Amino acid sequence: MEFGTYQKFARETASPIPEKPVERLAIAALGLNGEAGEFAEHIKKVIAQGHPLDSNYLIKEIGDILWYCSYAADVIGVKLDEIAMLNLNKLKERYPEGFSSENSQFRKEGRDSYESMK
Repeated sequence: MEFGTYQKFARETASPIPEKPVERLAIAALGLNGEAGEFAEHIKKVIAQGHPLDSNYLIKEIGDILWYCSYAADVIGVKLDEIAMLNLNKLKERYPEGFSSENSQFRKEGRDSYESMK
């Protein structure tokens, strides 16, 4: 499935409440945090409590994280496809020959604008 198709179907499952964009972004942020927390909690239990790693559980949590990413993208009016491409372009610039510890430690910091990343 392509991101655009996913985003379209995910949009159909989103509640219209609240209406204000900043409140919808708050829902996305809280949802992302909650789902990432569930993912992290499972890993903690594997490491600290000897639970078995449950890949199916993690897949479901990653799916929930993707849903909230899609929701946030809709609120700000951007396609997940475009976000994915911008992210890949950023990573290609940061690690032109693949990941290196040196490039990670001594990379240029800064907040590129959305427009400059295109």
